[in-house]
Amino acid sequence: MGRGLVGIANAKEKLRRTISLKNGSISTTTNDVPKGHFAVYVGETYRRFVVPISYLNHPLFQDLLHWAEEEFGYNHPMGGITIPCSEDYFISLISLLKSS
Repeated sequence: MGRGLVGIANAKEKLRRTISLKNGSISTTTNDVPKGHFAVYVGETYRRFVVPISYLNHPLFQDLLHWAEEEFGYNHPMGGITIPCSEDYFISLISLLKSS
């Protein structure tokens, strides 16, 4: 009986994180990446963002990926893609992509 309640609590927490990711596209407290998303690390402090896979099709985001490839190659030890731009620039880009 106790296991069922723990499972429900875990499911609720995952749902909360998924909803907050969709609203803010930022994950700071978890290593989980929801289905249909991927992690990127941005800025000098390597702030972690979780963004939808659909952004991969956008030309501006593809430019960032090419920039990351030139800077880091395909070796990303953080577990996600490291993008060599400022957090402010990345947040502006994500805002633009959300609105389009």
